[in-house]
Amino acid sequence: MLVLLFILFGGLAIGCAINVVAQRNPLYCAISLIGVFVSLASLYLMLAAPFIAAVQIIVYAGAIMVLVVFVIMLLNVEQEERRKIRLGFLVPVAIVLAAALIGEVAFILWSVEPNPTLQPTDIGLTKSIGDALFTTYLLPFEITSILLLMAIVGAMTLARRTGVLSPGARVIPGAQLLAVSDIDPSASHEDQTPISSTTSDEAAHILGVVKRDQSKRD
Repeated sequence: MLVLLFILFGGLAIGCAINVVAQRNPLYCAISLIGVFVSLASLYLMLAAPFIAAVQIIVYAGAIMVLVVFVIMLLNVEQEERRKIRLGFLVPVAIVLAAALIGEVAFILWSVEPNPTLQPTDIGLTKSIGDALFTTYLLPFEITSILLLMAIVGAMTLARRTGVLSPGARVIPGAQLLAVSDIDPSASHEDQTPISSTTSDEAAHILGVVKRDQSKRD
């Protein structure tokens, strides 16, 4: 029974992994990747490693995939754009590497013989990992926590950074409709005449800002 379940979850992991590469919709690829993580967690559970299985679900299938799906939805990518392959030799190289990987797996399955004399151990269990993590590897664990905290503080600092541009800077990131008072600081704030422009130079040319600046220099 366990062998059949192992084959089932292994085949499901391989099928989902192939679907990740074959799908053209990034959202379907992410969903297939979640299937790979769940299948791997099931295999870890059958190999008497419940802690690794729980981490696989919580960290990979949970947190990381939520982030990936959030980025996909934020970018609104519906389908992959097909482009011409510039490096044509990558396809045969990928085929050769895939064949080598399959050959290695087949060799391992053929050469490794089951040993019925193996005794059960506590390796991979939650208790053994917790004991090692908070005794032998306590210092690396605390250093990793500090590094993650520094990364969070740095991300918050970059996100809250304001005042990079001067008050008189004129930046138009893309085609926009702006009022005259938004482009020319010297104009009246009541002047809300819309100005259509795609670049800062074009807006300055429309409003005559460059000419006034040059006249001041003269």
